[in-house]
Amino acid sequence: MATISEQNASSISPVIRLHRSDDVVIARSQLVGGTVLQEEGVTVSGLVPPGHKIAVRAIGQGQPVRRYGQIIGFASRPIAPGEHVHTHNLAMGEFQRDYAFCADAKPTRVADGNATFDGIVRPDGRVATRNYIGILTSVNCSATVARAIADRFRRDIHPEALGAYPNIDGVVALTHGVGCAVDAEGEALEILQRTLGGYVVHPNFAAVLVIGLGCETNQIARLVEKQHLEALVSTGRLSTYNIQETGGTVKSIERGVELVQGLLAKANDARREPVPASHLVVGLQCGGSDGYSGISANPALGAAVDLLVAHGGTAILSETPEIYGAEHLLTRRALNAQVAEKLVARIRWWEDYCARNHASLDNNPSAGNKAGGLTTILEKSLGAVAKGGTTNLVDVYEYAQPVHAKGFVFMDTPGYDPISATGQVAGGANLICFTTGRGSAYGCAPTPSLKIATNEALWQRQQDDMDLNCGPILAGTKTIEEVGAELFQLMLQVASGQRSRSEIHGYGQNEFVPWQIGAIT
Repeated sequence: MATISEQNASSISPVIRLHRSDDVVIARSQLVGGTVLQEEGVTVSGLVPPGHKIAVRAIGQGQPVRRYGQIIGFASRPIAPGEHVHTHNLAMGEFQRDYAFCADAKPTRVADGNATFDGIVRPDGRVATRNYIGILTSVNCSATVARAIADRFRRDIHPEALGAYPNIDGVVALTHGVGCAVDAEGEALEILQRTLGGYVVHPNFAAVLVIGLGCETNQIARLVEKQHLEALVSTGRLSTYNIQETGGTVKSIERGVELVQGLLAKANDARREPVPASHLVVGLQCGGSDGYSGISANPALGAAVDLLVAHGGTAILSETPEIYGAEHLLTRRALNAQVAEKLVARIRWWEDYCARNHASLDNNPSAGNKAGGLTTILEKSLGAVAKGGTTNLVDVYEYAQPVHAKGFVFMDTPGYDPISATGQVAGGANLICFTTGRGSAYGCAPTPSLKIATNEALWQRQQDDMDLNCGPILAGTKTIEEVGAELFQLMLQVASGQRSRSEIHGYGQNEFVPWQIGAIT
């Protein structure tokens, strides 16, 4: 799949061509009817918003339409050269994808030099990028107690509570809306327990409290047993209790406050030290995507991922419904046939899941995506996979499974960003990189999240929420590789303790959203 850096784009050109075989080009800014696209030999007919597509040749009804050199849909009516191409004349359609298992697999480049960041080395050797105390809940019924405990340690409300503990990033309550009225032996509870277990052992938590009501399906004792957390209990890194056994809300809050106070001194002993970049596990996200996402921010993140992998680190691509139609680009990069087959199996699971629920995998893009220029899920997916760079796909994981492989991997998650990132963090991600074209307000405690703007207009409008601007790629003043290198350095800086914009604003506690799957009875 070609990128803008391959076409030697100039800021003078009003459009961007991504591949020589494309049927469309992309407007750099709003174009009006009568604008002549000299390099394409066509004249624009009608108003075309920024980030949207213009046909550069006549396309007959039913014919495929290509962007990135790949099919993004089929003409639903005849399209003339210079015409705006969008939902009114472009639709989904079935076509065969060439999975070509492992055809593009290649040796992984090893970087020259040793990139490092200042991390916190835990006793088991894993490396943290933050140092939190976490309060988790087994069920929605204990959420109020958990939040009340965390509020006692909020620096903006009670600055004295953590005043003597500067090495602690905070005390956070991560609550959720499930935990009961589900099959005690079913997949829904298994996923919830796997997610909670992944957070309990996450290196960014110095210690964790898990609070329950007492009568819920998701019994804490069973959670500890199923997720093999007994050793954490015996060492004091994990404490658990139930509201019913403790004597109600007030007593449960006071007990939690007392337990947290007893953890502060030890948690504050954490110190940062230089560690190799191979200890970074980065979750890749895109939300509020637009027509520029697959041109600027996503490829720039992909370039940073290639650098990370070259330094021995790990990157997790996710959001299975948002690689649908582009999965063949990943199977071609699979390290072996088994990895490719695992990815295809997850695609087939989603096709069956949607059919059982009378839904469709092509109900994407969202209204905001369409306003930004994306028309079909095929087009959106082709841009989304660019976040994964160009290295081999070395493994595929189910939701919230622990990620142990080094290199570029895939985790099966829904496309909804909070659910997807929650699964990545449960799998061990200690940094999130989140690209956006329409604008996003998102954070992800206990893991810092970097927000990456696809275009200059977004950067100017919502700069207070953004950490990096990829607009210079569209303007032709910087290459994808240059911005990717800047992003890689920013990843190291934030992993070393530099706060991201979402951290400064206090995002993170409300964005813990485990995947709810299965019947609630």
